[in-house]
Amino acid sequence: MAKKVQIQAIKSEVEDSYSDDSLFNISSWGADLSFRELISRYEEDELVKPELQRNYIWDKTEASRFIDSLLLGLPVPSIFLAKTENEKMLIVDGYQRIMTVHDYTRGIFSPDGKVFKLSNSNKIHKRWRGKAFSELSPAEQRKIRNTTIHAIIFVQEVPEGGQTSLFQVFERINTSGRSLMAQEIRNCVYQGRFNELLFELNEEPCWRILFGSETPEPRMRDMEFILRFFALQPSEIDSYEGERLSLKKHLNLFMKKYKDMPNDLADQFSRKFKSTVNRINDIWGQSAFHNLSPTKEGVLVRKFSPTIFDSISIATSLAMETHDVEIVESAEAEPCVRVRTRLLT
Repeated sequence: MAKKVQIQAIKSEVEDSYSDDSLFNISSWGADLSFRELISRYEEDELVKPELQRNYIWDKTEASRFIDSLLLGLPVPSIFLAKTENEKMLIVDGYQRIMTVHDYTRGIFSPDGKVFKLSNSNKIHKRWRGKAFSELSPAEQRKIRNTTIHAIIFVQEVPEGGQTSLFQVFERINTSGRSLMAQEIRNCVYQGRFNELLFELNEEPCWRILFGSETPEPRMRDMEFILRFFALQPSEIDSYEGERLSLKKHLNLFMKKYKDMPNDLADQFSRKFKSTVNRINDIWGQSAFHNLSPTKEGVLVRKFSPTIFDSISIATSLAMETHDVEIVESAEAEPCVRVRTRLLT
C-alpha cells in the first residue's frame, strides 16, 4: 500500500494542452516589495498560498543558501503574483522564497518544526553558519527583512468576473524548475468549497484502497480522478453534443462552475462518491480500477487505469441512481455486477 501507484498513460490526455478561445486583456506591472511587507501580507492573509499548491520542498541547505544570498546582497529571481477578485494576491511563483524568509525570521523550519539555524555547509559564508535569526546582529536582521524582491503582478480585466486566464498562466510558467500538473493548477485557480470537498473525498478510506495507496498523491493525480467522476456524468456533458470535447478544458470549466457550491450540494456530491466507491469495493474488491500492463522488459505490472475507473465508477453510480443493478455470481471469478441502465443499453 505504501508504494507509489502506477497510472496508465492515455496518449490523448497527455497531449491535451489547454487552450481557451477567449481573448484575454491582462494588465501587468512590476513592483519591488520588501520581505518585511511580503511576510506581513502573508500573515494577514492578504498574500495567499493556494491550498496545498506546493508543499515546502526546499531542504535546509537550499533554504540556508537563499538566506545566505540575501545577507551577501546578491540579486534574487522575481516572484509572480496574481491579483484576485477580492483584492488579495495569489502566489503564482515564489512561494519557496517567501516561506524561507518567513520561517527563518520566526525561527522555525516548517518541514521539521525545529529551530531554523543556517546549515553548517561550506556553501554558506562562515560568518553565518549554524546561526538562527535571533543570533544575527540587528543590522543583519534588518538587511534580511528590508531586502526587496521584484514582483510581477497581473490582473485579468477581460473577460470580466473571472480568472480564466490564470490556468494558462500557471501552465506556461515553470515553478521551482518543475511544471505544475493540471490538477495542481486547478487547485490554485479554483479555490472554494468544491476544491475543499475534493481534498476531503481524497482522504476517504475506501477510495484510498481502490486507488492503491494509503496517502494522497503529492501531485494530486488521485484528486483529479475524483473530479472526473463528477465532471463526466452524462448530465454534465450533454451540452457538448457535436463538439470536440477537450477533457482538460471540461474539467477546468466544471471546477469553475461548482467552485463556490453551497454546503447542501457539497453533501450530495459527497454521498454520491462515497456510496459509489463503497459499492464498487464490495463487488469487485481493491483491484477494481487496476489493469495488468507489460513493461518494456515484458513483465506484467498492475496499474491504475483511468479508462476502467471512468467506465466502472460512472456506470455504477448511474445504476445505483436508477436502482437498475443486478449482482450475479461468476463461477470463474469473484462476484461481479451486471449493470443495466438506459445509458448503456
